[in-house]
Amino acid sequence: MSLQKTRFNENLLLLGDYLFGSWLGSWRRVSFGLITLLLGFYFGSTFTAAYLQQFGQRPIVVVTMVILFEILVRLRSRISRKPWPIHWLAIDNLRIGAVYALVLEAFKLGS
Repeated sequence: MSLQKTRFNENLLLLGDYLFGSWLGSWRRVSFGLITLLLGFYFGSTFTAAYLQQFGQRPIVVVTMVILFEILVRLRSRISRKPWPIHWLAIDNLRIGAVYALVLEAFKLGS
Protein backbone atom coordinates (compact mmCIF):
# COMPACT_ATOMS: atom_id res chain seq x y z
CA MET A 1 0.00 0.00 0.00
CA SER A 2 1.58 3.26 -1.10
CA LEU A 3 1.17 6.71 0.34
CA GLN A 4 -1.02 9.30 -1.32
CA LYS A 5 0.61 11.90 -3.55
CA THR A 6 0.42 14.93 -1.31
CA ARG A 7 2.74 17.92 -1.25
CA PHE A 8 4.01 16.84 2.17
CA ASN A 9 4.85 13.36 0.90
CA GLU A 10 6.62 14.76 -2.18
CA ASN A 11 8.63 17.17 -0.02
CA LEU A 12 9.51 14.33 2.33
CA LEU A 13 10.76 12.23 -0.59
CA LEU A 14 12.79 15.17 -1.92
CA LEU A 15 14.34 15.71 1.51
CA GLY A 16 15.26 12.04 1.80
CA ASP A 17 16.76 12.08 -1.68
CA TYR A 18 18.73 15.24 -0.85
CA LEU A 19 20.10 13.88 2.42
CA PHE A 20 20.74 10.27 1.45
CA GLY A 21 20.87 10.41 -2.34
CA SER A 22 24.60 9.78 -2.54
CA TRP A 23 24.27 6.69 -0.33
CA LEU A 24 21.71 4.96 -2.52
CA GLY A 25 22.48 2.86 -5.54
CA SER A 26 24.85 0.07 -6.41
CA TRP A 27 27.61 -1.07 -4.08
CA ARG A 28 30.18 0.38 -6.49
CA ARG A 29 28.62 3.84 -6.25
CA VAL A 30 28.28 3.75 -2.46
CA SER A 31 31.80 2.41 -1.85
CA PHE A 32 33.28 4.94 -4.29
CA GLY A 33 31.41 7.72 -2.48
CA LEU A 34 32.70 6.59 0.90
CA ILE A 35 36.28 6.27 -0.33
CA THR A 36 36.22 9.77 -1.84
CA LEU A 37 34.70 11.17 1.36
CA LEU A 38 37.55 9.70 3.40
CA LEU A 39 40.14 10.86 0.85
CA GLY A 40 38.71 14.38 1.04
CA PHE A 41 39.10 14.31 4.80
CA TYR A 42 42.66 13.01 4.50
CA PHE A 43 43.70 15.58 1.91
CA GLY A 44 42.00 18.41 3.77
CA SER A 45 43.66 17.61 7.08
CA THR A 46 47.06 16.92 5.50
CA PHE A 47 46.98 20.08 3.39
CA THR A 48 46.04 22.36 6.25
CA ALA A 49 48.48 20.77 8.70
CA ALA A 50 51.41 20.79 6.27
CA TYR A 51 50.74 24.33 5.07
CA LEU A 52 50.24 25.65 8.60
CA GLN A 53 53.43 24.01 9.79
CA GLN A 54 55.47 25.33 6.89
CA PHE A 55 54.13 28.88 6.52
CA GLY A 56 51.88 29.58 9.49
CA GLN A 57 49.35 31.53 7.39
CA ARG A 58 46.07 30.01 8.53
CA PRO A 59 43.72 32.72 7.16
CA ILE A 60 45.17 32.45 3.66
CA VAL A 61 44.71 28.67 3.61
CA VAL A 62 41.15 28.83 4.86
CA VAL A 63 40.08 31.63 2.50
CA THR A 64 41.60 29.82 -0.47
CA MET A 65 39.83 26.58 0.40
CA VAL A 66 36.50 28.33 1.04
CA ILE A 67 36.67 30.06 -2.36
CA LEU A 68 37.49 26.76 -4.04
CA PHE A 69 34.60 25.01 -2.28
CA GLU A 70 32.20 27.80 -3.22
CA ILE A 71 33.15 27.42 -6.86
CA LEU A 72 32.55 23.67 -6.62
CA VAL A 73 29.10 24.20 -5.08
CA ARG A 74 28.17 26.68 -7.82
CA LEU A 75 29.24 24.22 -10.51
CA ARG A 76 27.42 21.35 -8.79
CA SER A 77 24.14 23.26 -8.69
CA ARG A 78 24.08 23.28 -12.51
CA ILE A 79 23.72 19.48 -12.60
CA SER A 80 20.06 18.52 -12.74
CA ARG A 81 20.31 14.81 -13.52
CA LYS A 82 19.28 12.29 -10.90
CA PRO A 83 21.35 10.42 -9.83
CA TRP A 84 24.44 12.56 -10.27
CA PRO A 85 27.21 11.25 -12.49
CA ILE A 86 29.81 9.39 -10.46
CA HIS A 87 32.53 12.00 -11.03
CA TRP A 88 30.31 14.74 -9.55
CA LEU A 89 29.60 12.47 -6.60
CA ALA A 90 33.35 12.09 -6.10
CA ILE A 91 33.97 15.84 -6.31
CA ASP A 92 31.17 16.58 -3.88
CA ASN A 93 32.34 13.97 -1.37
CA LEU A 94 35.92 15.24 -1.61
CA ARG A 95 34.59 18.71 -0.83
CA ILE A 96 32.52 17.50 2.13
CA GLY A 97 35.46 15.57 3.58
CA ALA A 98 37.82 18.53 3.25
CA VAL A 99 35.32 20.91 4.87
CA TYR A 100 34.93 18.49 7.76
CA ALA A 101 38.72 18.37 8.12
CA LEU A 102 38.88 22.19 8.20
CA VAL A 103 36.19 22.40 10.87
CA LEU A 104 37.90 19.72 12.94
CA GLU A 105 41.23 21.53 12.61
CA ALA A 106 39.60 24.76 13.79
CA PHE A 107 38.23 23.01 16.87
CA LYS A 108 41.64 21.49 17.60
CA LEU A 109 43.30 24.89 17.37
CA GLY A 110 40.64 26.48 19.54
CA SER A 111 39.51 29.17 17.12
